[in-house]
Amino acid sequence: MLLKTRLLLRLSWQICAIFATLACAAPVLAFDLMDTRGQPHRLKEYEGRWVVVNFWATWCVPCIQEIPEIAQFHREHRRVVVIGVATDADNVAKVKQFAAKVGHDYPLVLWNDKVAKQLGDPKALPTTRIYDPAGKAVYDRVGRVTRKALEDLTGSRAGATAVAPSAQRLRSAPITRSG
Repeated sequence: MLLKTRLLLRLSWQICAIFATLACAAPVLAFDLMDTRGQPHRLKEYEGRWVVVNFWATWCVPCIQEIPEIAQFHREHRRVVVIGVATDADNVAKVKQFAAKVGHDYPLVLWNDKVAKQLGDPKALPTTRIYDPAGKAVYDRVGRVTRKALEDLTGSRAGATAVAPSAQRLRSAPITRSG
């Protein structure tokens, strides 16, 4: 009986170790979002490309200030996927109209429970999250972002290397997770 108990205990520890190893090796949670035009946006399908996700709201002044720069970045760097997430999506028509007015010409996702479950709640607005070409979140920060900062973080300037040096440094820094 004692031998069976020890064997079961050892087996339990081995199973726990295997699950812990798998949990640590698990890929970043993927997202599967639908924009206001009915187009799907799946992180898995963007493998090999940088992905920028920007959380904003119509009442957020820094958000409104950064949208034209993000839009300019989007127009100049088509290999980088840019997605805006409007967190105050109670009035869909109002949000879409406002987005167009401030120059939001990249895919727009409206906040809801499904989006929140996949992306987590941002701690504050604006928040920008950047995924590297392998799908790993390498940047997740609160505050206004500029076109130049996006170029630096994604290595998207003319003559830039495939992996941006500033994003490379961020990989070793802790990612601020929301929620």
